[in-house]
Amino acid sequence: MSDTVSALQGAAFEGIARVEEAGLRGMVTFRGDLTAAKVKTAVKAASGVAIPGQRGIAMSGEGGAAAATGAAAATGAAAATGAAWMSPDELLILVPHAEADAAVATLNDKLSGTHFMAENVSDARAVFTVTGGKAREVIGKLAPVDMGAFGQGEIRRTRFAQVPAALWMHGEEAFTIVCFRSVADYMFGLLRAAAQEGSEVGVY
Repeated sequence: MSDTVSALQGAAFEGIARVEEAGLRGMVTFRGDLTAAKVKTAVKAASGVAIPGQRGIAMSGEGGAAAATGAAAATGAAAATGAAWMSPDELLILVPHAEADAAVATLNDKLSGTHFMAENVSDARAVFTVTGGKAREVIGKLAPVDMGAFGQGEIRRTRFAQVPAALWMHGEEAFTIVCFRSVADYMFGLLRAAAQEGSEVGVY
């Protein structure tokens, strides 16, 4: 049996910021009544964190990867767990890639008899990081997000050019971007072009 690999196998570019494909990440899409006590308990058991508020993300163990790059950053982020608010009835649960099926099983067990959906979408997604002092400029060129006001603990569902994506900060001037795996190469090209040396705009 072949090994599971990420979309771009760690492709990276160093310009005004560092752009890097961050490797495999476990992701579970969850839909249900986020106000229900039973759901809150199940999500905490699967993700290790409480359900975040509107447009929020709660992570455990991710911050240590913020200042690192390459294999160190990928390893730190891949080991983190958490939950991100995606809509009033939807969460993205983040776990190590090898634990995504177990997270789904935990949700199925604890929510038996409850109306909900939990699906392992890990292999349908690609993850990128953009880090460095000009990371906000790189993202601001591509996504309609006020990067001057964007901070840790927030998540945005937005677009990078024509690509739907989710965005959050995993450290000081360190951002994580999730998109569909099928457009990973296009997303990397967008980020690489926006990070070219000499392309600074000076807005952020």
